[in-house]
Amino acid sequence: MSKKKQEEQEITETILNSEEVKTEETKVSPEEIKEEEVKIPPTTEELLAIEKDKNLRLFAEFDNFRKRTAKERIELYSTANKDIMTSLLPILDNFERSIKANNYKKGDGTMLIYTQLKAELEKKGLKEMEDPTGNVLDSDFQEAITNIPAPSEKEKGKVIDVIEKGYLLGDKILRYAKVVVGN
Repeated sequence: MSKKKQEEQEITETILNSEEVKTEETKVSPEEIKEEEVKIPPTTEELLAIEKDKNLRLFAEFDNFRKRTAKERIELYSTANKDIMTSLLPILDNFERSIKANNYKKGDGTMLIYTQLKAELEKKGLKEMEDPTGNVLDSDFQEAITNIPAPSEKEKGKVIDVIEKGYLLGDKILRYAKVVVGN
């Protein structure tokens, strides 16, 4: 080979070798690419979006807390009298028994006291349940104390007598009606 060709070949080999080195240096594995992507700081828009999301979630959480506490407060007010009402129910029952046994009239003192007490309790949310006599037993509002033979075929499975009246405080059951059911 001539000297010129030999020099060209050496130069070509050097260039090729140097390019191989460059490509080996510039070759990056996929793991390194992922690491570099992670190292890139988020843009201002991305940071703003993250902060907006945090703010929105915080606001929603606070709104839920506010609604829940308001609902609990209303519920507390409506059922705060539960204990006192429960203790007054036997007194109402005794008044009713006394009125029935002694045939008191509207102008009698006992009747006046009974109607006044009942009116005040109704103002506080106490409601008497409907008389279930003749209706089918509803276990959501009534408690069957006993079964007796039904006087007729129509009264089977129906309420025949009420032992104790049922009461509601607001929409919640304070005392179930105690009833006798025809069998």
